[in-house]
Amino acid sequence: MQFLLTYEIIKIQKGVVDIRITGALINAAAILAGGGIGLLLKGRITDKFSQSLLRVLGLCVCIIGITGAVGGDIMLLVVALALGTFCGEFLGIDNGLNRLGLWAQGKLRQDGEGNTFAQGFVTASLLFCVGAMAIVGSIDSGLRDDQSIIITKSIIDAAAAMMFASSMGVGVLFSALAVFIYQGAIELFAGFFQDVFTDTLITQISAAGGVMILGLGANMAFDMQNKIKIANLLPGLVFAVAYYYVFMR
Repeated sequence: MQFLLTYEIIKIQKGVVDIRITGALINAAAILAGGGIGLLLKGRITDKFSQSLLRVLGLCVCIIGITGAVGGDIMLLVVALALGTFCGEFLGIDNGLNRLGLWAQGKLRQDGEGNTFAQGFVTASLLFCVGAMAIVGSIDSGLRDDQSIIITKSIIDAAAAMMFASSMGVGVLFSALAVFIYQGAIELFAGFFQDVFTDTLITQISAAGGVMILGLGANMAFDMQNKIKIANLLPGLVFAVAYYYVFMR
């Protein structure tokens, strides 16, 4: 019997909406597994090993991003990502998220072991939920039942959870709940609009997301002095949809 990490709330058959949160379950389970291993290996994971692992995973993410971006319309990618970057920079999305993370960590960084749980939970949740892979992967999972991006993200998150749990403890494992709620909500929302998002539109959205994923992989794999602010590119997904309906449909 084939084992599937699939949770179906409602099965679509004529006029009934099919709601699945497969990707969210896979990602949450990976974080729990990686965090559990991290707790077992607490104090034994060196910085050198951690850096090497993340760089290799970053190269794999680059390949995923390139593969996804190849199928996109060039003009759509240029226009959508340029406008998205402009809006992201204007709104300061990346800086805002960084300030939020620093504020949360500052509030939780106090003496005493009782705060370690909360610090691990907040830090890991921010890392796992903020990023293009979480959004694009959940859309692909919800609309096309394609978990390729989510599985890649899950491997990365499991490795990160392992490293975080080894230093910050069991609170990191509870970030799986935040991932499940956040990505599950995106999958559910995408499912309600499955008739609106055509295969061609999904290809274009995935292509724009692929460029962002490529940037995320580059940040992980290469020791660049100025990192690409991936969060500032996220509005490009909205502009990709707008470009498609205005110029391509």
